[in-house]
Amino acid sequence: QVQLVESGGGLVQPGGSLRLSCTASGFAFSNYHMRWYRQIPGKERDLIAQISNTGTTISYANSMEGRFTISRDNAKNTVYLQMNSLKPEDTAVYYCNAPSVVVAGERGAYWGQGTQVTVSS
Repeated sequence: QVQLVESGGGLVQPGGSLRLSCTASGFAFSNYHMRWYRQIPGKERDLIAQISNTGTTISYANSMEGRFTISRDNAKNTVYLQMNSLKPEDTAVYYCNAPSVVVAGERGAYWGQGTQVTVSS
């Protein structure tokens, strides 16, 4: 079974940093692009960043302002999101996503359960 498990969320003060992790299992992680999304309360789920299977190609949403960095360690089946200079408006549930994975002959998207990030004094 495909599983994406996020960790690393929690409470952080404005200006602080947090590193989220997403550990994958049940598919050939190193073959696939991975994404991070977030859902701010009352808003739609938005894409933060995407990283290619090798980590060579990375793209970010326009609003990230260089504060977030996506990376991956294929040896650990893990994708990371380093978040710096956090703002209260970054408070959201953050989700790991595998947008196009082939398992048992079928292609689909898979999501983690989400991890809560709260930026507050």
